[in-house]
Amino acid sequence: MDLKLDGKRALVTGASSGIGKETALTLAREGAAVVVAGRNRERTEATARLIGDAGGRAVVATGDLTSDEGANAIADIALEALGGIDILVNNAGGVRSRPFLDQNERNWERIINLNMISMLAATHAAVPVMIRGGRGGAILNVSSIEGSRAAPNYSVYAACKAGMNNFTRTLALELAEHRIRVNAIAPDHTVTPGIRGNSSGPVDESKWIKMTPEMQAAVNRGIPLDRTGVPEECGDAAVFLCSEMSAYVTGTVMPVDGGTWASSGWTRTAEGKWTLNQGLPTI
Repeated sequence: MDLKLDGKRALVTGASSGIGKETALTLAREGAAVVVAGRNRERTEATARLIGDAGGRAVVATGDLTSDEGANAIADIALEALGGIDILVNNAGGVRSRPFLDQNERNWERIINLNMISMLAATHAAVPVMIRGGRGGAILNVSSIEGSRAAPNYSVYAACKAGMNNFTRTLALELAEHRIRVNAIAPDHTVTPGIRGNSSGPVDESKWIKMTPEMQAAVNRGIPLDRTGVPEECGDAAVFLCSEMSAYVTGTVMPVDGGTWASSGWTRTAEGKWTLNQGLPTI
């Protein structure tokens, strides 16, 4: 398929690893020039090198996206290096499991800044550049299935993602007159360095948390497609929503979850039978 990204200019936040990295690589492979933005310079530069080695164009931008000042600085890099912004991918984010009552104000602020404020700041900085460019554009927010269901031990994170979903739909209406489309993807079980305990330092799969076959089988039973996802699959969905292939799609949140949102609590037993309510047999 021709995604028609030749000549497009993209800014991808959280592009140093995982879904953001694969989205940046796919955008570049389809012809877009990409500003890869991330907090970790070593990882971000590694993403840029992969793009360059494949014949694409990448520009590195590191900074703090949790403020207007930091976001504007990154948008300025995109404007100076590429001449504008046609695509914005808000992927920066992250969380660790912790009961709400074990958190404090500092924990809340960190989660909100990382997952919500970074999206607002990057969007606030990039959209005026898009509008001045007069070419329309596409914004893709990387949400989570946790924004659409209860998520014990991830309460503040889930609230941020629920807010992201509504922001996606609302901004799609506000920006439609400028021919800027706004969509989101909602992943669930996806194998990324952060999920495997490699949230800082170089990406090193040899140091990742290992899943035993029994643990992986238990996870898979809750996923209709019977396996965890990989970042490339989220990247493909993200790039589709940023491309002309989805030119009439805006204001949507697309699950990229192997069917877990559709299953809504249904899981398989070890024998492969579908059950509801914590594995109890259904009539």
